[in-house]
Amino acid sequence: MAPDPGRARLRNSSRAVIGVALAVAVAEICGLSLVASITGGLAALLALFTVTDATVRAQRVTTALLPAAGFPVLALATTLHGVPMARDAAFVAVVFAGVYARRWGVRGHALGIFAFMNFFITQFLHARPGQLPELYAAVGLALLSAGAVRFVLWPIEKRIPPAAVPPAPPGTGLARPTTRQAFQATAACAFALGIGQVLSEDRWYWAVGTAWWIFVNTASRGETLVRGFRRVLGTVIGIGAGLLVAIPLHGAPAPTAVLVAVCVFAIFYTAAVSYSWMMLAVTVMAGLLYGLLGVLDPGLLVLRLEETAVGAVCAALAVVLVLPVTTHATNDLWIQRALRCVRTCTAEAAARLAGSPVADPAPHAAQLELYLGRVRLSLAPLVHPLSPYRGRKARARRVLALLDECAVEVRGLVSVAADPDASHDARLAAACWRVEAAVEALLSPEAEAERGSQDRARAAVVPGRLAGEPALAHLHGLERLLAQLDGPLRSASRSPLVGA
Repeated sequence: MAPDPGRARLRNSSRAVIGVALAVAVAEICGLSLVASITGGLAALLALFTVTDATVRAQRVTTALLPAAGFPVLALATTLHGVPMARDAAFVAVVFAGVYARRWGVRGHALGIFAFMNFFITQFLHARPGQLPELYAAVGLALLSAGAVRFVLWPIEKRIPPAAVPPAPPGTGLARPTTRQAFQATAACAFALGIGQVLSEDRWYWAVGTAWWIFVNTASRGETLVRGFRRVLGTVIGIGAGLLVAIPLHGAPAPTAVLVAVCVFAIFYTAAVSYSWMMLAVTVMAGLLYGLLGVLDPGLLVLRLEETAVGAVCAALAVVLVLPVTTHATNDLWIQRALRCVRTCTAEAAARLAGSPVADPAPHAAQLELYLGRVRLSLAPLVHPLSPYRGRKARARRVLALLDECAVEVRGLVSVAADPDASHDARLAAACWRVEAAVEALLSPEAEAERGSQDRARAAVVPGRLAGEPALAHLHGLERLLAQLDGPLRSASRSPLVGA
């Protein structure tokens, strides 16, 4: 039910199903084994899921680089399969390198995930050195299939505008967030590996995978703790669904393939809005794959839950004890980005209504949804039901509610601007300026002096005259909402919610 501007999530999810299905079909046509076909399908899923560069050209480059990250790890993991101590040390090293690579932005992030998951997949499928050639073939064919769907058959991406606010200063050494997180994730995965092997010598990797994925797309202690809770919750529900769905199938190929396709769609469709729902889909898909391999039983699903709990606890301890990062700076960064994106959307919409042929607010509206997703993630620890900070919880909820209402007004404004019959009104420029001034007043204390003139300009707006002017009505709504944001955000500066 979450907003899906331009049906982007729907299209990406549908395309992912096609890409993964094509990768598996090509592997089967080429006569590869079941293990290789599953490897290819997972590689295609990762290629479509992790490559998120801002431009199509950059996405092509990152996709082309995936084998450089994945193939050496595949060789290392299969070669060390029979040498547990060396295998474990190599896995922990891959964890550190994969997280450390995030310092190079979304490309490093994608390559790091792909490298880690290639090691994980070999453990999941118990791949042997003799299977390496066909694993290479399966991954290569999968990347070609995913690339063909993404860039040739269904090239739906539009260029995403760069972030309006530069990232926080990276710092050096342990002051760099990605370096701190690399040590945190490595410690968490190392402990998860050891404890996971006590529970199971064959399925210990689930604990490591849980610890790893909890650190993906998190930037603070609070975010990581909430993500761990949601992963366990999604796994619990997914195991219940697996008992009802996967076990009765007994690995029957046709219905299993259909349900795996449904799970792939659900993973992509829910990833941006609900980590628990995404984990439910991942857990059911894992059960279905185990069914295909002929090893699924209720005890295996229970073990999956135990390993997930171990990984989540290890991640929680690592993020609290190893170089912890507080949430305040992260909150401030993403709220600022969302507010500046509101301003950019407003300016682009006004320019479009003024007749500019190049102005297009739609990509900025899509970017706003991404920023709001990050805001929700960063504020999740404060609004969580178990949070003891009632005052901060109330302010955080108020901020989220007002930003969501701003997004509604922005979507309405973009819809009006897309109407070819919409005409420019001279009052749009003044209304747009007032929105920009309102954003600056929220973002910078130095803008306090400007707020007086902004308030006087706002007083000149007569809501009753806007009933027949949709664009002006949406702009007036944004002014009102931005003015209401002033209270919780400035209260937060005194009792930290953001900027502390």
